[in-house]
Amino acid sequence: MRVVALSRLSQTNLLEWYDEHKRDLPWRNTNDPWAILLSEILLQQTQVSRGIVYWQRMIETFPTIESMANSSIDTVLKAWEGAGYYSRARRLHALSQLVMLPSSEGGFDGSLPSSYIALLSLPGIGPYTAAAVSSIAFGQPFACVDGNIKRVMARQQRMMEPSTKDLQSWADEYLVQLRPGDWNQALMELGATVCTPQIPQCHHCPIQSSCEGKDTPTAYPKAKKITVKKVMFWTCVEFNRQGNPIISQRKPDGLFGGLWGPQLHEGEAPDMNSEQTFIGTVEHKLSHRSMTVHVYMATRLSSQVGRHPGDVAMSVLDQKIIELVRQSGHEQTLLSEMDDMDHI
Repeated sequence: MRVVALSRLSQTNLLEWYDEHKRDLPWRNTNDPWAILLSEILLQQTQVSRGIVYWQRMIETFPTIESMANSSIDTVLKAWEGAGYYSRARRLHALSQLVMLPSSEGGFDGSLPSSYIALLSLPGIGPYTAAAVSSIAFGQPFACVDGNIKRVMARQQRMMEPSTKDLQSWADEYLVQLRPGDWNQALMELGATVCTPQIPQCHHCPIQSSCEGKDTPTAYPKAKKITVKKVMFWTCVEFNRQGNPIISQRKPDGLFGGLWGPQLHEGEAPDMNSEQTFIGTVEHKLSHRSMTVHVYMATRLSSQVGRHPGDVAMSVLDQKIIELVRQSGHEQTLLSEMDDMDHI
């Protein structure tokens, strides 16, 4: 692979641009490794604008690793509610508990490790996150490779499909040893704000002179086709006399693991009887899955113990389902009928 472009990328230009134009993100205003790690975990699958909201909520709820380790997984999932990809929250909780263990038991005595290798051993930490946290929080010279950096590199080198090895070699070659955290963030910032996927602002790019793909930037890298699977579910929502839905906690390793919601059944709904009424459908999209849920409601109140949705962690899909039923008015009608019966 050609690691160096025809005109060598100017590290000075990029760092000066970053110092002047970097976004004022809250995790950039702290040296706390825990706060930085939390931002990196959140931003794995969440846009920065939404990530700020969830980061602030999480750091207020769990200001230290210890505070998360001492909390239940249900508390962590509730604080994470709405951020999606809940496996991240479960692994983060496991990470916090491992870090709090004494070293004699395989833990880290309550302190997040600073080395790349040690970080890589923690639950939910891959090569990118280990490099980002070790460089940004601890000043260790490890080069990051994420989607933004891949795009910058592919355009600089005019490569359609750079391999993981190509990317890491390029990142390692250009890493600024004295400012590794700032350098990694500068490359990511450039990809996020200037060297964007569809409408790159090449005239604002501080390293345009070394870019071999600047004439046709959107051709690099070659876009990957995402296959979206369409899935159909049905559910029948029940309420108790207090107006709370009957919901249960899902298994940790399944869809929306650890979250609460009505039972979801894959496939078309069976023939319903007079004890169920059709309410409508809910559409919900995940990264690789498009979900359609046919929603029914039981026409009799349940004697089971219900849960107030605000007291437990629920996915956005489950919130949509409960909201659809409540907006239909059927729940209030049923509760009113039962109240009238009680007064006869």
